[in-house]
Amino acid sequence: MGSTTRRRRLASFLGATALAVTAGGALACPAGAATNVDFATHCIPPAVAGIPPIDGTTTAAIAVDNTSPKVGDTVTVTYTVVKPAASNPTALALPADIMTPTGKVTLGGAQTGAVTVAGPKKNDPVPGNGAFPSFSMTGTFKVTAPGAITLSPGDYNIHTSYILELDTPCTVITPPAPVSETVTATDSNPVNERDIALGSASGKPGDSVTVTGSKFSPGATVTLAGRAGAAQTADTATATADSSGAFSGSLVVNDKTTTGVVAYEGSAYSDAKGAGPKAYVVIDDTPVPAGSQKVTTTVKAGTLSMSQAGDAVSLSAVDYGKGGASTGDLNKVTVQDFRGGPAGWSLTGKVTDFTGPGAKIDAGALNWSPACATKAGSPSTCQAGSAGAVGSSGATLASTPNGTLTGGEFTVDAGLSLNVPAFTPPGTYSGVLTLTLS
Repeated sequence: MGSTTRRRRLASFLGATALAVTAGGALACPAGAATNVDFATHCIPPAVAGIPPIDGTTTAAIAVDNTSPKVGDTVTVTYTVVKPAASNPTALALPADIMTPTGKVTLGGAQTGAVTVAGPKKNDPVPGNGAFPSFSMTGTFKVTAPGAITLSPGDYNIHTSYILELDTPCTVITPPAPVSETVTATDSNPVNERDIALGSASGKPGDSVTVTGSKFSPGATVTLAGRAGAAQTADTATATADSSGAFSGSLVVNDKTTTGVVAYEGSAYSDAKGAGPKAYVVIDDTPVPAGSQKVTTTVKAGTLSMSQAGDAVSLSAVDYGKGGASTGDLNKVTVQDFRGGPAGWSLTGKVTDFTGPGAKIDAGALNWSPACATKAGSPSTCQAGSAGAVGSSGATLASTPNGTLTGGEFTVDAGLSLNVPAFTPPGTYSGVLTLTLS
């Protein structure tokens, strides 16, 4: 895919394998990196810090769970701030799990608007005056028009809950920021155009959030409800749509596990008569009762990485004058996703032409049949890529989707088959198969 449309998620680990085939002998398994978006950002530290605004560069990436949705589909968006422009504005070290990020993703092209995203209250400790760590936020939007829809990182806010409740808002200096992802929507009938917006992306337990909606059935009773992942919480309220299908209501959010808010007609949420979820996070600042002690522990987020069982693959020999399939197996690849966030991953591969004695075998002649297995207990489930040509443009070997909480251990491999032309000159032909984890 093109540089402006490819998935721009952080490549956490790279690997590659040299491949060689002999027309009378051998196949043999170094890598690329995903591209992030850089944009100028204006951050305003809390007033108590007594320091001026910070103008710097934010590095970010946008990912979606579906790059080819239909009109009416809900697309989940993950906004990862790889490198924030702001840092801890004080000399006071900040402990783990006191940061709650929220932000916006800007839509352009066939559909315009902004997607509200929010992240969990989760972070590694931040030293005094040290850089804020990377963080991810998720949200959703409903596709309302066919065509190419661009997604760009927007403004974001870092809320810290330690001694004081403080905010560090960061805005894009020259909006919109560069496009980080593009989805191509196709038309679909009938279309559910119901949509909602929230007055805030976060709040304390017991706070109410304003929910406004449009394109609902005129006069319909609309249920407003909190979501904790895919499950509905006990926090509900109702509103009535006016003659144009619009409404405005308030939902009191008490459940501390809330990740989003939905609105729907009928007795239960459905894609046909519902809207959302829109991202919402509860900031728990409940004081410790007198005579009590709050006991906490920290689960530290890890990294996305991969390892492979070897860097060379030998394919079976073929005969001059006959040619045909030169076969073998890709060295087994182990993927470990210990990030603990909402982002899935994708493992892709591409291969060069196979060069030999005065001739070459085209990269498109290499085919694979991917397979992957998920270790028991992993939150995510590995999905094998499609069987077919690898080629110089590349193909997906395996992936996992975005979700409320992702991660796990996975084993990936593939059967390889190189179609060698019948009268390929005898000798050894070598190519390089590059694997990229992002």
